[in-house]
Amino acid sequence: MTIAAHVCGLINDAVRKVGESMRKKRVLLLSEGFGSGHTQAAYALAVGLRLSSPDIQTRVIELGKFLNPVVGPLIVSAYRKTVSKQPKLVGMMYRSNYHKSLNRFTQLALHRVFYTHTSQVIDQLKPDLIICTHPVPNAVVSRLKRLGEEDVQLCTVITDYDAHGTWISQEVNHYLVSTPKVKRKLIERGVDGDRIEVTGIPVHPSFWQTSERDEVLKQFGLRDMPTVLVMGGGWGLMDDDDQLLDYMTEWRDRVQLIICVGSNEKMKEKLLQEERFVHPNVHILGFTREVSKLMDVADLLVTKPGGMTCTEGLSKGLPMLFYKPIPGQEEENSGYFVQNGFAEMLNTRETIDKWFKRIQEREAFAEFRQALLRKRNEQYDPKECTDAVLRFMQ
Repeated sequence: MTIAAHVCGLINDAVRKVGESMRKKRVLLLSEGFGSGHTQAAYALAVGLRLSSPDIQTRVIELGKFLNPVVGPLIVSAYRKTVSKQPKLVGMMYRSNYHKSLNRFTQLALHRVFYTHTSQVIDQLKPDLIICTHPVPNAVVSRLKRLGEEDVQLCTVITDYDAHGTWISQEVNHYLVSTPKVKRKLIERGVDGDRIEVTGIPVHPSFWQTSERDEVLKQFGLRDMPTVLVMGGGWGLMDDDDQLLDYMTEWRDRVQLIICVGSNEKMKEKLLQEERFVHPNVHILGFTREVSKLMDVADLLVTKPGGMTCTEGLSKGLPMLFYKPIPGQEEENSGYFVQNGFAEMLNTRETIDKWFKRIQEREAFAEFRQALLRKRNEQYDPKECTDAVLRFMQ
């Protein structure tokens, strides 16, 4: 090789390295549609990363739907029907495999049936970091790393207040978890404590601040009065003939009700046809991206204890009533919030009476909310998960 050729080689190598150093860092976030919270967490973290660092590019993919757009949605649909029609079966499956990771046969089946092209996606996008917010893509990427097909940093965000065995893989470089209890559970199952960081579950940056109350009231046509936000109808998990929901409407002259049914348009139409829900203080909403604003004007949140919704309520210091938890992770979620004084189980009309009366005692309730916010600040920082990812990337 001539001196000139050698010099040119050095120059080309230097230019390549400069180009690599100047390009934005790429973060690929992988989730699945088995429950909206997993993908919501991925998008929340993606937006938070871009806001916190302009040098980061993000891409969120629900892997099953992306790689198999026909079969993937069918499996998610079947899961939704099982959750709504046979929740006890879901709980039985959750507990029977509680201490088990996905076995090698299951990982192999997932890889061959749904994720044959996962490695090609990774090679094409060339991420500097992969973040998984669901156990299934976490298992697939872990298997690729174990087989030596991929050499990329893998960060796993556990999006519940429990640590099911399916989350655990030795190929995960870093875990971000909701509570110290979840960290202890991972350590008990053999995960190195140095690879686990307690950050809380990420929420969208819109939950990092508080909206102007008067503007939100005007936007949604709400009155300035004690307000209860009811969520949980997107998957048909809130019945229009639910006795407790029906009983809440008996308070409609004294308490404003905002009932969010998500994308469940069938339920929305049914509620709007019921006389008890047709009232100036009862508002039926479909899908909305303004949950943060609605929480800012609410005094109380009534919801199913999904990991994401609970965390959003926590970020606002909003007291919660939990109803009909799905056996398994939702029961674990509710246990954490109830034990820490952020929520109470909703099983009887007496619970409704107690809280609906309490939110009308405005001065005393304001003091209670301030105390709840102080406790929130001790246990949760909405930005911490984003900051932890940035530290890990550095």
